Amino acid sequence: MSLAEPEILSVTQTTRQIKNLVEANFPYAWVVGEISNCTMASSGHIYLTLKDDAAQLRAVIWKRTASRLKFQIEDGMEVVAAGPIEVYQARGTYQLNIEQLLPQGVGALELAFRQMQEKLAAEGLFNPEHKQPIPRFPRKIALVTSPTSAAVRDMLQVITRRWKATDLVIVPVAVQGEGAAEQIAAGIELAARIPQVETIITGRGGGSLEDLWAFNEEVVARAIFACPIPVISAVGHEIDISIADLVADRRALTPSEAAELSVPLQSDVLATLTHWQSQLVTNLKQRARQVRMQLDAIAARPALTRPLDMVHQRATQVDELDRRLKRSTRDMITRCQTETRHLASALDALSPLKVLNRGYSITRKESAGEPAELNIVKSINQVKSGEVLHTRLSDGTVVSRIQEIQEGSE
Repeated sequence: MSLAEPEILSVTQTTRQIKNLVEANFPYAWVVGEISNCTMASSGHIYLTLKDDAAQLRAVIWKRTASRLKFQIEDGMEVVAAGPIEVYQARGTYQLNIEQLLPQGVGALELAFRQMQEKLAAEGLFNPEHKQPIPRFPRKIALVTSPTSAAVRDMLQVITRRWKATDLVIVPVAVQGEGAAEQIAAGIELAARIPQVETIITGRGGGSLEDLWAFNEEVVARAIFACPIPVISAVGHEIDISIADLVADRRALTPSEAAELSVPLQSDVLATLTHWQSQLVTNLKQRARQVRMQLDAIAARPALTRPLDMVHQRATQVDELDRRLKRSTRDMITRCQTETRHLASALDALSPLKVLNRGYSITRKESAGEPAELNIVKSINQVKSGEVLHTRLSDGTVVSRIQEIQEGSE
């Protein structure tokens, strides 16, 4: 008995059989592993490798699936991937065609929220210095939300009850589902261009994290940050915190609280105005009394009640000053005369003529061309026999000629 001839298959046939076998046995597989070699092609497809300690598995996320992922894929991330395993016949390789991707240890939406929060915080979108103050008395408020929701009805009721002087504009947008984030962002931009709008409220009522997810999208966060009008975010209930809440100029715990924050309570404003009106009237009355007292005090002054008294008083003062001036002048003249007489007596006492009256005389030599004071004879050494002397006495002058000079005194 002869052995049967073995069936010889081409590479294509062999690969096709492997492809059929693998894809038939793994129509949809769930695989856990660590992401590595993750790259995004310009086409939008993501290529990566799932690995563990002993093996590796190539995988691909096509653009359509990749665009729906809520979180950012990174190398080293532990994930659970699901999808069919396909054999790429042209290269003889197989790969996991990922249709679902879940992070290990944390939900996909929670991880996406954390990643978006870290990214925008690093850019400074949450910093307090970027927050704008909410106007106290807005002329017009724009509500960027679903026009059929219970949240918009609550906000309308609260605002109209609290403050009737504000106009309201509803900018209708979808608040959940595909394309909702883009609608919300466009609605915020549109509201900012509406004339006289001074406050924008965006948000919705409560729901699951998936329902609220549109307010965690980056496009909404950047629209709020770029809005020149102050934005109040009111997403979900008190326990719900969205990226929109963190970026907005003011976060409200609920849509109803957002309405309360946007306008004042009319009764409080009226009470404040009444208080200030009363205070103003009281202050004006008190001021009027003070002014009246000041006017009365001024009117009671003698200058106004008896104006001639002041004239008479000033005239009396002028007369008194005149008398004092004349008396001072006479006293000064008397003092000057007395001092003059004293000085004249002193000068007279020092006069050379007084000395001559007591028997003294002044002798001068007769010398032409010299001052008289230089010719006064004070010593016998100044004269000689034969010179002519002029002797001044109290009642005249004696002219004599020297006959003899004797030394010493008699």
